[in-house]
Amino acid sequence: MLADTDVGSLITAAQSGARWGYSLLLLQILLVPILYVVQELTVRLGTATGRGHGALIRERYGPAWAWISYGGLVVAGIGAIVTEFSGIAGIGDLFGVPRLVSLGLPACLLLGLVFTGSYRRVEVVAIVVGLFELVFVGLAVAARPNLPEIVASFGHMPLGDGQFRVLIAANIGAVIMPWMIFYQQSAIVDKGLGWEHARRSRLDTLVGAVVSQCVMGAILVAAAATIGKAGQGSAKGLETVGDLAGAFTPALGPWLGQVVFGVGIIAAAFVALNVVALALAWGFGDVTGRPHSLEQSPREAPAFYGAFALAVATGAVAVQLVPDLVALNIAVEVMNALLLPLALGLLILLATRALPEGQRVAGVYKGVVYAVSGITIAFAMVGVLDGVGLL
Repeated sequence: MLADTDVGSLITAAQSGARWGYSLLLLQILLVPILYVVQELTVRLGTATGRGHGALIRERYGPAWAWISYGGLVVAGIGAIVTEFSGIAGIGDLFGVPRLVSLGLPACLLLGLVFTGSYRRVEVVAIVVGLFELVFVGLAVAARPNLPEIVASFGHMPLGDGQFRVLIAANIGAVIMPWMIFYQQSAIVDKGLGWEHARRSRLDTLVGAVVSQCVMGAILVAAAATIGKAGQGSAKGLETVGDLAGAFTPALGPWLGQVVFGVGIIAAAFVALNVVALALAWGFGDVTGRPHSLEQSPREAPAFYGAFALAVATGAVAVQLVPDLVALNIAVEVMNALLLPLALGLLILLATRALPEGQRVAGVYKGVVYAVSGITIAFAMVGVLDGVGLL
């Protein structure tokens, strides 16, 4: 769940605060239960079947739908990996670090961690690194936001503005992502968790949903209290990583603000790179039926580790071609929103039909799942249509 607050998500939240003040903070709060409901379905499917998401789709609906679903994962995953490396490169640029170092070093560290470690080791390292994202909560406090203004913003959401609706879609796409669905279900399987572990896995997911949205809300508040308050974000908002780092210089000073911000961004990027690349590798193993576990060596699962390495290398190389980090990140999140009907549709079908009685989604909770998913998709699609100029 810490990977949910990746570079693209954080920049989208910051752009929301820079352009619209605190108006989109309520959305971040409302997304907590939505995020939990979506990811709880992966807990249910993983613990009940012992199958990854792609494998379950293949078994239930055939290889064609499995490959279609994986195609959506590849589009979202590669976009995410590029944005993570772009964020790291942007921080490197702030401190004058050559791109070869700022991109090559994290790529090598990531490959070394996954190729030489078990799932447990990969998970522990990712959690420890990911906790550095909590620096954004401290930055939000240091920005001294106006609490009465925050409360007043909950009643002021300019839904009639197309640009505001685009950012609604981007924020939804920044929280509900196809690669998180694939990752969590496969991670549960790789950890060997069964139905008896479902309750604790749900609690783990709930805590993660709250923490990740606290980080998203914190960076939105920090940007709103600095850039947004100064009126710098009303027209164009943020255009570079330097603009975003500048949001924290009034509270911490230019050097410390950039260092703290850089630590948070690099931590977010590293965890997300780990999760997204593993989701792509696990998904490939699911749809092809080839060995795909961190408990297996590269010799035992060459396709799995090869897919992981290819995803990491592709992102590191592609980032050299990206001129506008902020625009890229928001475009990727809007694209995630566009993929929601496919990702959530298959997820809900599996959760309501592929499990035995007593484990499948049913009753009142089934209605909640349908309602939450329907409303989320509707808002996301309106924003997407605004983004492409059809509304």
